[in-house]
Order: sequence, then C-alpha cells, then structure tokens
Amino acid sequence: MITNSYYTQDVHGPYELHDIGTLDLEEGGTIRGCTLAYACFGTLNAARDNAILVPTWYSGTNKIIEQVYIGPGRALDPDRYFIIVVNQIGGGLSTSPHNTPAPAGMGNFPRVRIGDDVRAQHRLITGKFGLTSLALVVGGSMGAQQTYEWAVRYPAMVRRAAPIAGTARNTPHDFLFTETLIEAITSDPGFNKGFYGASAEVREGLLRHARLWAVMGWSTEFFQQGRHKALGFSSLDDFIINFMFGYFSVMDPNDLLCMAWKWQRGDVSRLTGGDLRAALGRITARTFVMPMTSDMFFPPADCQAEWRLIPGAEFRPIETIDGHLALFGADPDALGQLDRHLSALLAMEA
Repeated sequence: MITNSYYTQDVHGPYELHDIGTLDLEEGGTIRGCTLAYACFGTLNAARDNAILVPTWYSGTNKIIEQVYIGPGRALDPDRYFIIVVNQIGGGLSTSPHNTPAPAGMGNFPRVRIGDDVRAQHRLITGKFGLTSLALVVGGSMGAQQTYEWAVRYPAMVRRAAPIAGTARNTPHDFLFTETLIEAITSDPGFNKGFYGASAEVREGLLRHARLWAVMGWSTEFFQQGRHKALGFSSLDDFIINFMFGYFSVMDPNDLLCMAWKWQRGDVSRLTGGDLRAALGRITARTFVMPMTSDMFFPPADCQAEWRLIPGAEFRPIETIDGHLALFGADPDALGQLDRHLSALLAMEA
C-alpha cells in the first residue's frame, strides 16, 4: 500500500465511499472490504425510475465524466435524472492495488474481471439506493464493456443501454495492443514486480505507455490536421510530454495494469458458454451502439458486427477525427452528437 496524492478528493472529488463487503472474484481471488467510490448528481424521483448509471473507463474517474458529460441542458441532465457515476475497481479511487493494505495489495492484488465490477455495482445500487431498474446505463471504452455486461447480466434492470466506443467481446487485435501497454510498464526495472515505492520509480515505463496511447488513442487524421496544435501544444514532443505523459505519469502503475488485464478479457459471452449471439440476444434494453468513426481500439466495423446481434438496437456512430480519445471531450461536435443520440434514446419508451 502506497500513498498517491493524485487519488484524492482534492483532485477527483467530491465522491462517496461505500463498502460492499467481501467480493469473491470470477478468477478465484477475493477482495475483503471491497469499497466503491461513486459520485451522484441530481435527485432520485418518487417513482424511482430516473436513475442513470455511468461506469468509468481506463484511467478515468467520476470527475472527467462530470466535467465532460453531465450538466443542465445536457442529455445527462441532473435536473431531470439521478446520475450515479461509479469508479471501477482498480481505477485508483475504489479498491485498487495501490490502496489495498499488505499483503493483498500492490503486485499481489487479485485478478479482476468486468463481471466482478458489474456485480459490485449491482450491490451498490440495490443495497445503497434500493434501485430495481435503471433508466439508462451508459459508458465509454471500458465503461462500454461494463454497459454491455449490465445489459446481458441484468436485462430486467436495464431499460436503456448506450455503449460508446467499446465492444461486448474484446477482439484479438485489441488484446494484443493492450498487451503492449502492459509490457511498457512491467518492462521498466523500477516496476520491481509490482512492489515499487512510488509511481515515479516507473517513470520510463509510464512514458512508453503514454507514447503508445498517443499512437493508438488518437488517429492519423488527428495529427495530420494538427489537432494537437489546436489544443495548445507547439509540437508533437510537447504534446507527448505535457499532455499524454503528464496525464499518465501521476497514476499508479499497478492500478493501470489491473484495469488493462480486465479490459483485455472483457467478454459477455462468458455468461453463455462462449456464444456471443446468445449473450447479446439476452438484451432487452433499448440500445444505441455508438462507436467513434476514427477509433483504432474499437473500430466501427467491430461494433457494427455486435450491433447486428442485439434485438432492436440502433447503430449511431459518432463522426470525429479524435479517435478513441474523443471520449476526453476535446471535439465539441462529437459531444454534440453524443448528446443528441443520448437524448433521443432517453426519449424512447422502454
């Protein structure tokens, strides 16, 4: 267990903590006193039918979801909905490798799957809030993986689902890319098999990790059209060091690895013996599948192939050259498209 000032209320708050108890994991491990960090916006109505759940993506927390997606007049309007943003296990605010006491923390932290996150979130929203249905589950990237898991695992609870820039079953190509992210970190001698004294000891690994994200997270058009300069960076090096590395350098390497491992293995067909068609056929939610058109992690063709297996789903791609990291909100037109699609989805009977 180590202290990291990045994962604090000062940076990501306000958020609440809720201990869901002992969580037995799909891979056979156990988290004792599993604590979820969550933030709520808006008020639960008397009918208890206006709750929206937003799970977080790789490296993201409730704060970026709040800043980019939630606000009056937006699709996720706290004046209309009760919005719960839950930080995934391993994300740094909820139970994670860096904040788990020895001997179970750091390099000894157990393997966690997307299904473990969703079962933990289910305990939170049913136990803490007494909810029996969700008006919408919406998330980007790993949040999309969790959205699919919710819609397949708990179909009677999810009235609408909006997976953004993510797939229900991870592809071999995406698995391979994520492996390079893992190796970038673990190959740094300072990583010390997960038992370093501070994130700064893994500086070179985190820098390589940031560069790989720059390569695949954006798009070729993003750089060709000088979008990094439009965002205020004078050169590619300036962008890599002061944005990409600046973003990741403060994060805990073990936390990133925990998320990367489950990202690689996201797969709703685990619930149906490997049959993806059967798994997605369980979905009863009104569903909008929304890839980013220039995404190299979860390209539109991969998302479209799954969309065809979801009963009554609509395919609503988001036009952008910002690639996967359009999720960060730097492209206002992409955000406008997302708001329009989410507003249309929430207006549908479900």
